[in-house]
Amino acid sequence: MALIGWDIGGTKCAAVIASNTNGQLRITGKTAFPTCPAWQETVSRLIAESKALLGPEKAEAVGVSCGGPLDSKSGLILSPPNLPGWDRVPITQIAQDALHAPAFLENDANACALAEWRCGAGQGAESLAFLTFGTGLGAGVILDNRLWRGANGNAGEIGHIRLSPFGPSGYGKPGSFEGFCSGGGIAQLAETVGRAHIQQGKGAPLYPVPGASAKDVAQAAREGCPCAQEVWRICGEKLGEGLSVLIDLINPQRIVIGSIFARCEDLLTGPMRAALQRESLGASLDVVQIVPASLGESVGDIAAVCAADYGLQTMR
Repeated sequence: MALIGWDIGGTKCAAVIASNTNGQLRITGKTAFPTCPAWQETVSRLIAESKALLGPEKAEAVGVSCGGPLDSKSGLILSPPNLPGWDRVPITQIAQDALHAPAFLENDANACALAEWRCGAGQGAESLAFLTFGTGLGAGVILDNRLWRGANGNAGEIGHIRLSPFGPSGYGKPGSFEGFCSGGGIAQLAETVGRAHIQQGKGAPLYPVPGASAKDVAQAAREGCPCAQEVWRICGEKLGEGLSVLIDLINPQRIVIGSIFARCEDLLTGPMRAALQRESLGASLDVVQIVPASLGESVGDIAAVCAADYGLQTMR
């Protein structure tokens, strides 16, 4: 029997099929498509694509990876900001009824934590935190070889903590960790810092103001733009401050950071390390490894499958 994974995102979704041979997960097929306007259409497409991938084979379990908020215990998707209209969608019940297999729902950061722990940069760690650092900033946490979900699957929302009274906004909170350390937050920060440089007569930055993306600002920083380098200094410093909360609170062996960090480690590491030295307990900082995620663009596919596999393990 096969494992089915559903990776549900605001712009695209994927149905994935994988095998589990002696504990080794291997993706054997995938179909991706744009997220439909109505959730019913999207879910119907996921079911149809899953059945096509399965053929005559039966599903052993279904894993659903989706951005929060959600209730993983009840299997409900609870109006994520990037999925308008997905209000109390009973996704696991729908999947179980359609594919005749147990279904498990995980916050996408939790599912990615499972993926990096099982197949990527987190292998071998008994405790780790995975940070998304992409469109938003969420975290999945593994403690003592178990996923820590919290009361209803929303543990790890570290992006929502406030690092400053003022600053770029993430999920409606100015000065939040997500505001400083996400694609949207970096764009906000680039506009603020860029306008300040222009108004102070320091010259225009080598990226558009407004309208810069994190990619634009990274390219400008590497080309020597002082304004862009200031954006990354602030972002890296706030990354270190936020990570120090994780390090002092849960004392992980490893922190795995995805997306923007994996692509811009050279711009972030210096100020991040300086902030960590200033803010973290030395004994905890000494034992933690901070590394970029290694699964790249395949992480969403593997994450959804890992949600299915982990759900089966905990059910047995």
